[in-house]
Amino acid sequence: MSTFMAKANEVERKWYVVDAEGVTLGHLAAEVASVLRGKKKPIFTPYVDCGDYVVIVNAEKIKVSGKKLDQKIYFRHSEYVGGVKTLTLRQMLEKHPERVVEHAVKGMLPKGALGKQMYSKLHVYVGPNHEQAAQKPEVLTIR
Repeated sequence: MSTFMAKANEVERKWYVVDAEGVTLGHLAAEVASVLRGKKKPIFTPYVDCGDYVVIVNAEKIKVSGKKLDQKIYFRHSEYVGGVKTLTLRQMLEKHPERVVEHAVKGMLPKGALGKQMYSKLHVYVGPNHEQAAQKPEVLTIR
């Protein structure tokens, strides 16, 4: 008996919508990364993108524990000498709350071309409305 290996063109993809209101950032990112990767599917193959599409709404209403709002720091660099820019989680949630969720999920995906392909199936929105209503996404609940 030979082992089944999924092929990229044979994978059936679903659409899921996740409401991030009141959900801890780490739990949300871990569950979404698992769905994007396709880990819970019986046809999971490590080197093939078997995952589904995920739409996250209410990104500004996530919660974090402890003092992370003031102690977690996001770094950017302008490529010039001394060009490091820093933002705390609180500042990031005020300016770009969708980037906080995107950054957390991206860090839990594989690095390289396969991870980028999986990451492209993630859509994050501020507020309850999203543009993927035509795909009729199923609701995915996260503890």
